[in-house]
Amino acid sequence: MPSLDVGKDYITSWIRQYFRKDARILDVGACDGKWRQLLPEYRNMDAVEAWEPHCEKILPMYRKVFYQDIRDFLFLEAYDLIIFGDVIEHLPVEDAQQVLKEAAPSCRDLIVGVPFLWPQDDYDGNPYEVHIQDDLTREIFAARYPDLEVLYDPGGRYCYYHKRCNHGKL
Repeated sequence: MPSLDVGKDYITSWIRQYFRKDARILDVGACDGKWRQLLPEYRNMDAVEAWEPHCEKILPMYRKVFYQDIRDFLFLEAYDLIIFGDVIEHLPVEDAQQVLKEAAPSCRDLIVGVPFLWPQDDYDGNPYEVHIQDDLTREIFAARYPDLEVLYDPGGRYCYYHKRCNHGKL
């Protein structure tokens, strides 16, 4: 399912406040390129996408598009920011924890957007859209991902988390 719009205005404003326009950004699970569309001034944006039809669509939008499952991605390049928008709920808990553990040292900050208590099967034939962690609540998320803190919580069934190294302009 395309990414939810909940809180995206706040998050894009936050990114603009803390990250220069030349920041290197990685959009994980880019889907239809929503973050790229919301942040057009950030030209150094790459994407990781596991579903080939999405890759074909977003290829012209990003500097680089990595066509692979994030669990197989090697975080070899350093990024200022990695965005996991609607990704974590699609992975088994242990896989999601491992991906975040591997991603954290290769970036200055990362943002994780997740829905709560949101069952979902494949969408539009995309098997990567299944919500494996459809049991997430704020409490369960905090227990499974203790290194992340709330960045923006609009209430309801969605929340953004992050891990920051500092609060200056990056």
